[in-house]
Order: sequence, then structure tokens, then C-alpha cells
Amino acid sequence: MKLAQKQVDEIIETALSEDISHGDVTTRALIPPQQLGKAYIFSKSEGILAGMEIAKRVFLKLDPSLEVQLLKSDGEKIKPGDKVATIFGSVAAILKGERTALNFLQHLSGIASETANYIAKTEGLSVKITDTRKTVPGLRLLQKYAVGVGGGQNHRFHLGDGILIKDNHLAALRVLDMSLKEVVAKAKEKAPKGLEVEVEVGTTEEALEAAAAGADIIMLDNMSPDEMRQVVSLLPSHVKTEASGGITLDSVRTVAEAGVSRISIGAITHSAKALDLNLELEPQTLRLL
Repeated sequence: MKLAQKQVDEIIETALSEDISHGDVTTRALIPPQQLGKAYIFSKSEGILAGMEIAKRVFLKLDPSLEVQLLKSDGEKIKPGDKVATIFGSVAAILKGERTALNFLQHLSGIASETANYIAKTEGLSVKITDTRKTVPGLRLLQKYAVGVGGGQNHRFHLGDGILIKDNHLAALRVLDMSLKEVVAKAKEKAPKGLEVEVEVGTTEEALEAAAAGADIIMLDNMSPDEMRQVVSLLPSHVKTEASGGITLDSVRTVAEAGVSRISIGAITHSAKALDLNLELEPQTLRLL
């Protein structure tokens, strides 16, 4: 997934505005504007790195004269003590950008690392691990990018990215006396060309009815692995299946072994623990112009 620079810049500018729109009073009061020095970013934990170019861009937005050297790339495995980047130039600019750059880097690396953990649990099985739309408002582009860095795949980016008929859609339409078969048929009829129709179901009977009506993907919501296995065995081979709902690192392999096509996990974006990375100045490099 290639990030659109304009969108990334807008996200960075919003983040910087949160932090320095009223100035950095500590740095202004204490740090000489002519002081130069070198800092490095290093890891304090093990995981998969994501967001390096974004962190670099944070610093360059504040001061284009900063020299930012990336020592590691997105997708690389890192361990405690690994240096991932160095920054040389205005100490004041480095300090202003420190928190924002690290926030992006820690959060995105955490998502990439958690995604990789799920994929490792399903090694050897032909199942895809995907994200969901359970993302932090305003950060979906970056979070889904990090999922890709960790080896996962992206589900819908937005509500125009595919038809997904969920329980509340069905509840609203059943009041109008529409059956599941009629709902799927209407969705297929009105779907923009090229978009798949996915239906969330909770029972084997609903899964078979949705497939018979022409659904392209059946989402098996909060089913047990045994129920999923039964559904997969009964559906035509061309119908894809997606497991969803409460799947954890402890349960993901059992779910994958049920034979589903993909497993969607909201936790990899909404609950991933940030990877611990720090920035430190190198005292021996500090000098005044």
C-alpha cells in the first residue's frame, strides 16, 4: 500500500497543531536557538517497525534543514537496543518534533507487530488476516498501512468500498417484511459494478440462505469453530467466508483451521499496544553555532 503524500501531510499537520499551535514554551525558554546536536531513536522492545517515513516527515516539516537518516525500514524486525534513525540539526526543532514523531512511530509499529503476531499464529494455513473499520478517527489511512506492513490485508477503507449487510441493516429491513434472500437480491441488483456483496450471519441456516441468494462473502459472526467448519463444508466453493467477532491470539489458529477464507480482527487497529521507542540526544554532539 502506497501512502498518498497529501493525505499524510494533512494528518501530520493536524498532529503538530495539537502539540505546538501555542508554541513550545519550555524549549523557547531554555534551549538556545543556535544549538545544534544529534539525536537517535532506538527501540526498547521487540516488534515490527512501521511509520519511519512519517516520523522523518514530522521533523522535516518543523525544520527542512534537519538531517534525518533512517537506519531501519518499515517491515523490519527490531529488538531492544536497535537504533532506527538519527536526526542532526537544531536541537529546538528536534525537541519540538520528538513526541509527535514517536507517537506515530510507536502506534503504527504496535499495529504492525500485532498483525504479525496473528499471522504467525496461522502459519501454514491458507487464511488471510484482515483489519476492520474500527480505527482511530482521522488515522485510518495510517493504521491500515501499518496492518499491511505487518503482513495483513485491508478490509473496507470506507462505506463505499463494498456492500456489507450487517445485523442492523437486516433488522431495519425485516420490519418491512423483507426476507434475507430478498435483502441480498436487492443488494446484488443495486450494487455498483465490481463491488462484492457480503452478509453477516449468525447461523448455518442464514449462511446457506445468503449464499443461495447470491452473496459473494458470508461473514460468520461470533460462531464457534465447529459451527464455522460446518458452514464452510456446506457452502459452494466459490463463496468466500469471513470469521469475525471476539477472535484473539489464543483462538485465531483454531478459527483458521475451520477453513474460513479470511479472519477480520478489529483489535489489531483499536487495541494494539504501542511499541516502545525512545529518542535521546547524544551529549557529545551538542554545540553552539
